[in-house]
Amino acid sequence: MSDIPAKTYGLARVEIPSVSSFGWQVRMQRRGEKSSRFFSDANYGGLAHAYSAALAWRDAVLTEWQRSERARICDISSRNASGVIGVSRVVVRAVNGAEYQFWQATWCPALGVRKSVKFSVKKHGDQVAFRLAIEARKNGVGS
Repeated sequence: MSDIPAKTYGLARVEIPSVSSFGWQVRMQRRGEKSSRFFSDANYGGLAHAYSAALAWRDAVLTEWQRSERARICDISSRNASGVIGVSRVVVRAVNGAEYQFWQATWCPALGVRKSVKFSVKKHGDQVAFRLAIEARKNGVGS
């Protein structure tokens, strides 16, 4: 097994001699969706070939999950009132009754990292704050 790379995310080696079960088990879960498959050494022509098949299947599942995640994030939701993905108008009411309005741009520069920036409607005016948020979103996503 020393010639097999350490890229084993979601993979586990299964060796149960009593039932002649040798192979790679792939198990992953995302948003409650489970994906699992066993790659037997016997069915794939040996340990290395079973590993390659398991790795390819795992990578295909991860790619599909990424594709569906992008579709979910990059399509305009029916709840989107601004018409621009990642840009929203926010109104905050303080305890003292004061109201603060701003346009906010939100994006994810890396997996698990979320960034946002706000532009005050009082300071910039509604249209300028909106345009600044759009530009910030474009710059943030592109970086």
